[in-house]
Amino acid sequence: MTKRDVVFPAGRQALYERNRYSPAIRSNGFLFVSGQVGSREDGSPEPDLEAQVRLAFHNLTSILEASGCTFDDVVDVTVFMVDPESTFETAWKVVPEFWGSAPHPTLTAVGVTWLYGFHFEIKVIAKLPESATA
Repeated sequence: MTKRDVVFPAGRQALYERNRYSPAIRSNGFLFVSGQVGSREDGSPEPDLEAQVRLAFHNLTSILEASGCTFDDVVDVTVFMVDPESTFETAWKVVPEFWGSAPHPTLTAVGVTWLYGFHFEIKVIAKLPESATA
């Protein structure tokens, strides 16, 4: 098996190591990013939903930047939401701050019953810039 080319955002490596997963892996010209939640530095959930969604995007942006990407490089998005019927509008009003202009990436939104104390999670696949492909 080839060694995984893991990307760690600044200052959060211990959190990922403690939870035993990689935040992102570069492979074949793409960046596969694990689901990002609105966690504070210690890993605890941000209690306010809108702030939690914004923090999830900030955590995602940190990983994208660490790999030489921006959200413009994202080609596929999956979001998970607890109780989307009552939380979707609040969560989705944050999206334009990060999403950019059209054409937008593909999107799959999934309603779930549990996210380890969080209410929103976002995972993406991004095309690595030519200079960032290993």
